[in-house]
Amino acid sequence: MILLELGLLGLPILQTFYYSFTDWNGQTSSWIGLDNYARLFNDSTFWQVLGNNALLLASIPIAIVIPLAVAFLLNEHVTGWRFFRSAYFLPTAISWVVIGIVGIRFFAAEGILNGVLRTVGLGGVQTDLLSSEVGAMVAVIITFIWSVFGTNTIIFITGMATLDREVYEAAHVDGAGAWATLVHVTLPMLRRFIQFAFILTLITAFTALFSLIFVMTSGGPGFGTTTLEFFVYEKAFATGVFGLAAAIGVVLFVIVFAISITQLRLFRSRAD
Repeated sequence: MILLELGLLGLPILQTFYYSFTDWNGQTSSWIGLDNYARLFNDSTFWQVLGNNALLLASIPIAIVIPLAVAFLLNEHVTGWRFFRSAYFLPTAISWVVIGIVGIRFFAAEGILNGVLRTVGLGGVQTDLLSSEVGAMVAVIITFIWSVFGTNTIIFITGMATLDREVYEAAHVDGAGAWATLVHVTLPMLRRFIQFAFILTLITAFTALFSLIFVMTSGGPGFGTTTLEFFVYEKAFATGVFGLAAAIGVVLFVIVFAISITQLRLFRSRAD
């Protein structure tokens, strides 16, 4: 199993590191040292793309907190909790392409959002979010949060189902309300599930949104919604500079690895 894992994961990673130091056109390569990294870090577009990834990273707490709150309500068996548990999981069963199409229909100039605004008498504030760099990135982030909502909700519901009910009963006997129970009982015992949801959402944000972005905006307008993952595709298959694309892939790998390790250490130190 170890050899199989090394072959399937370790070898491609090592190859990517090697090609990031070469001038590779997809067939032949020649060693150029750090030239790809120097070219990348001197490219203003790269820093704009990195900023887009930072915005996705900043949205992850929202993608965690909202499902956590909903899972807590469902765990309290509020009215209609069985229906909402199934309805909230629906986006998880839909492909990224379909989610992207839904995103376009929702945020377009003649889309659902503006239709709702006109219906409630707020036609003056309607806008075409997909036509500007900032607006398109906001639309992608909202769609991303919606798409991971079901997965994170199920993770938290599953986690809450494993918690010791005697602790809840003791908290209720001591007079703890819903908020105190959530903050002082549920959240500390859910630490590992929150940690897992964070890493899963981080990996999704940085390495699984290609199809969504391709369908919704194709990385535009300009480079307004281009992420590092999408930038790899553009450099490799649109311009044919595979060595530079490998360097971007290495940067993406290092960022995800560094954030994951930092997050694990933070949670571990608090647990200690």
